[in-house]
Amino acid sequence: MARIRCHYTDCVFLDEGYCSAAAVEIDPDTGCATYSPTDAAAKEEWDEEEEELDEWEEDDSEEEEEEAWDEEEDEF
Repeated sequence: MARIRCHYTDCVFLDEGYCSAAAVEIDPDTGCATYSPTDAAAKEEWDEEEEELDEWEEDDSEEEEEEAWDEEEDEF
């Protein structure tokens, strides 16, 4: 059986640097279609997305406050 060296560090099929999946599907454009992140990696990715959304929301609220101040200054 061929051994496939894997460069993903968070795949559930990773076993000492090699893929342990029974069947592996490789897409030339997107890479390994068999890749499945571990639960910890998936949760970490979700947390990072939430943090990024929070940052965007903070930026949006700051811009809205600045616009409100600009509008008030224009009235006077």
